[in-house]
Formats: sequence, structure tokens, C-alpha cells
Amino acid sequence: MASQVGVLLPYSRKQEAEADYIGLLYMARAGYDPAAAVAFWERFAEYNRQHGGSQGLSFLRTHPLDEQRIQDLKAQLPKAQAEYQKAKRPANKPGAAQP
Repeated sequence: MASQVGVLLPYSRKQEAEADYIGLLYMARAGYDPAAAVAFWERFAEYNRQHGGSQGLSFLRTHPLDEQRIQDLKAQLPKAQAEYQKAKRPANKPGAAQP
């Protein structure tokens, strides 16, 4: 149990945070507004608060706390928004005329 708490769980949370970041960039590059990810996690966090899903000790969790996830996504949003703006340019769309 101690090795899980001290070694595996923090590593698992780090992997989840990295997956969130990569997913944010992928959705932006695919032409989806990355701000929607923040809105989703805010709704999810509220649902968890209302239904008791966010209870428990944070260091025993395999995933980041909803609030931490939202904070991290907001911090990463400027880079994702830049990718989103690039994806919206006509030259990046299939079949678009090149200037």
C-alpha cells in the first residue's frame, strides 16, 4: 500500500494530467474550441459536488482533483487557443486553396 501511495498514484495522476494536455491540443488542432474542455470539467466538478463524487483523500486518488484539472487546463489554454486559431485558418482545411 505504501508503494502505491508514494510511487504509483502520483505517477498515475501525472499521466492523467499529461493526457489532459495532449487531449486539449488534439481537440484544438482538430478545430474544436479548447475552452469547451474547461467548461466540461467545471460542469463535471459541479455534478461531483452535488453527488458526493469528489470526496476522499486527494493523495489516494488515481486522477487529479477536478479543481486541479480545471486549473491546469486554464493554464494550458493559451497554447491550445493558438493551435485552435491555426486550425481555423483556411489554408489548414482539406481542399482549401493555398495562397
